[in-house]
Amino acid sequence: MIKQLQEIGLSEKEARVYLALLELGQAGVPEISKKSGVNRTTTYVILESLAKEGLVSQIEKEKKSYFTAENPQSLGRLIRRKESELKEKEKEFLEHLPQLAALFETAGERPKVRFYEGKEGLNVIQDEILQTKDKRIEAIFSQDDLEKAFTQEEKREYFNRRMKKKIGAKAIYTRGVGPFEKVAPIDELRIIPKDKFPLSVDITLFGDKMAISSLRGKLIGVIIENKDIVRTFRSVFELAWEAAARFQK
Repeated sequence: MIKQLQEIGLSEKEARVYLALLELGQAGVPEISKKSGVNRTTTYVILESLAKEGLVSQIEKEKKSYFTAENPQSLGRLIRRKESELKEKEKEFLEHLPQLAALFETAGERPKVRFYEGKEGLNVIQDEILQTKDKRIEAIFSQDDLEKAFTQEEKREYFNRRMKKKIGAKAIYTRGVGPFEKVAPIDELRIIPKDKFPLSVDITLFGDKMAISSLRGKLIGVIIENKDIVRTFRSVFELAWEAAARFQK
């Protein structure tokens, strides 16, 4: 019962002393101290504290002090007092909440970051990419690593869904066997040398979000939502896009 009594507000030693008194009925400090395992000096202090809470009463017999525990129903008062204190703290918190909220708002836009694991996690990222309202996404990826992470059927399904939504892709990629022979009319692709630029992740920019997926070893991904971050990465992408022009035949 010590743990239960602590949960309603008593300290461990207060709980020990109170339980000892419940078992003893009426007893002096030496006996209470022995039963509870709390030293005598501390037992005196605790008994005074419990008396103030209305959990212990004291009587004098033959010039000696004896203590007795009050009915356990008295613990209800302690619970109600704790509830009252919590309500008061909640009231104070709600009074200061507008100021805290104002500080939060003035701190500027905070990036929203979500992490995903495994094939299912990467599928969730792909689903979110296809929910973009933009008609074009920018991407940098390794086709060879994509083929290891996803089956032909999975890649075809994603491509078909993207085509159905008429979302074009402007992408820079590496591929061991050379450039794609066929490219969708709404797509713009530029290949870069795999040995010179060893890509191992898929980076996709869509709307105000950026998805980064690791395609080797343990599959993990992250979506970052922040206008400034994505705007900057788009500028970096355009810089890379212009530089990739010299590798096209």
